[in-house]
Amino acid sequence: MSPRSDRIAADSRGNANRRAVYVFLAIAALALIGLADSVYLTVEHFAGRAVRCTITNGCEEVLNSAYSTIGRIPLAPLGAIAYFLVFSLATLSAFGNQITRTALLYLVGLMLVFSIWLFIVQAFVLHAFCQFCLLSGAVTLSLAVLVAIERFLPRRS
Repeated sequence: MSPRSDRIAADSRGNANRRAVYVFLAIAALALIGLADSVYLTVEHFAGRAVRCTITNGCEEVLNSAYSTIGRIPLAPLGAIAYFLVFSLATLSAFGNQITRTALLYLVGLMLVFSIWLFIVQAFVLHAFCQFCLLSGAVTLSLAVLVAIERFLPRRS
């Protein structure tokens, strides 16, 4: 290869790496939105306060249903942990860590499956929607799209 073609190849790798960093930063930012949502629901749950819906009218039905816990553990703190892990994995992945990149793929995939299941429960079992739960589902779907773009979209040379 000529020095010029080496430079072009290096620039292409640099652009691909830069694109990946931007995607991981977007993933980290979205994870912070999901984390804030989950922390809010966790605080309200443990404080014993009712969550007020402003967009939908089913928050209380959803958040007080049998589907809002696993055993005695509310789903909101589990969501907070998951979003914190996504934030951490995305941050480490932005620095080129391949193990965290793979872990991010599996974690977000698991979160997406769980979010879809919870949406189905709201729609077809509870017949009520919680705006905070819908926000979490939208964030998770967005995370999945970004992870898929980063992971599976071919890099331009």
